Amino acid sequence: MSDWTTLNEAYVPRHAEARLRRALSDTRIVALVGPKRAGKTTLARRLATADQRQLISLDDPKTSEFAQEDPIGFLRGLSSVVIDEIQRAPNLILEIKREVDEHPEPGRFLITSSVDLLHASISPDSLAGRVETVELLPLSQAELSQVPERRFLERAFNCEFPRLESAGHTSDLIERVIGGGFPMALSQEDPARRRSWLREYVRVMMNRDISDIANINKPNEMARLLTYAAFTSGELLNFARLGSQTGVDPHTAERWLDLFEHMFLLRRVPAWHRNDLKRLIKTPKLHFLDSGLLAALQRVDTEEIAANRKRLGPLLESFVYSELAKAISCNDDDINVFHFQIKGGAKVDFVLERPSDSIVGIEVKAGATVHPQDFKGLHDLASRTGQRFACGILLHNGIRIQQFAPKFYAMPFNTLWTA
Repeated sequence: MSDWTTLNEAYVPRHAEARLRRALSDTRIVALVGPKRAGKTTLARRLATADQRQLISLDDPKTSEFAQEDPIGFLRGLSSVVIDEIQRAPNLILEIKREVDEHPEPGRFLITSSVDLLHASISPDSLAGRVETVELLPLSQAELSQVPERRFLERAFNCEFPRLESAGHTSDLIERVIGGGFPMALSQEDPARRRSWLREYVRVMMNRDISDIANINKPNEMARLLTYAAFTSGELLNFARLGSQTGVDPHTAERWLDLFEHMFLLRRVPAWHRNDLKRLIKTPKLHFLDSGLLAALQRVDTEEIAANRKRLGPLLESFVYSELAKAISCNDDDINVFHFQIKGGAKVDFVLERPSDSIVGIEVKAGATVHPQDFKGLHDLASRTGQRFACGILLHNGIRIQQFAPKFYAMPFNTLWTA
């Protein structure tokens, strides 16, 4: 894919930068969080240079030891600073809280972390009310194509799509799905080398980075659980099944899955339901935040998909989920993602909900031909949500945006980053 060739040559603008700058203008502490190797340090260094901030990396063992053992001395004299990988010195977080309580000027601290600071148990005290968190996930397709932040979410909630329009065929869709969004992986031109990078990424995460948030020394067992979780991506979550396949009890499987979530490797997508509606499944599903990592764990490549198209479906769902998550992370609206499924009946892959407001349903179809019955789940969701239902979207591998009924559209995957 031609978009990848520039990754070693120039900085790829990140859509999160605008939100990050807005947060620094009025918030005491800004936390840039996301998976390791997603580009947080690059973006933080860019802002440090532009704003003449000192940048301190806690990836250096001596620096992190100093910050952890003497946080007061570490912060002495720092007034406008970027602290990279702060999870390596959790004692520092409490001292930053004390510092900004005494001197509450906005934008003093930009901290980065490869774990979810507000949910992982690494902080001795809550930063609630003092911090704005900005999420940076691996590169989105819009960022890879170096186009401005798109309006897909806004258009979906307003149901503002043409009745019939050619959007073009995404001829390299499988390569985009298999490639994912980690910059260093995409910079590898050889697909085999890219897969090797991603598998090594997992090995390092299990052997080193997990220790930042948990005292667990079972890297092989955790890697097996993550790999098996990859083969259940897009399915209803079953801890007993996960545990039995990897030799751990269900409680341990759930605890380790929590850690994987805190490290931005995957997410549980809850089921959409209402207490007054019957027969709705309430079990969450599992989705990986990078389809390239998912493909590497499943050991799926373009040749295997060409031989067995059924392998594409789960990868496509996680690809769409990751694109939605990236768009939501740059959006000021509070948008939650669910799945919808009726016992023994219809389902919808993703339900986007703005609390007390609109609902958008999104179904994923690997094929290029769309039939009216493909909208069955979306129609069922619409009937159960009434006036809150804003739009039903069927993403497919064709070339046209087409309205099938009021509020119901079929559109190509590339609409996610071109609309």
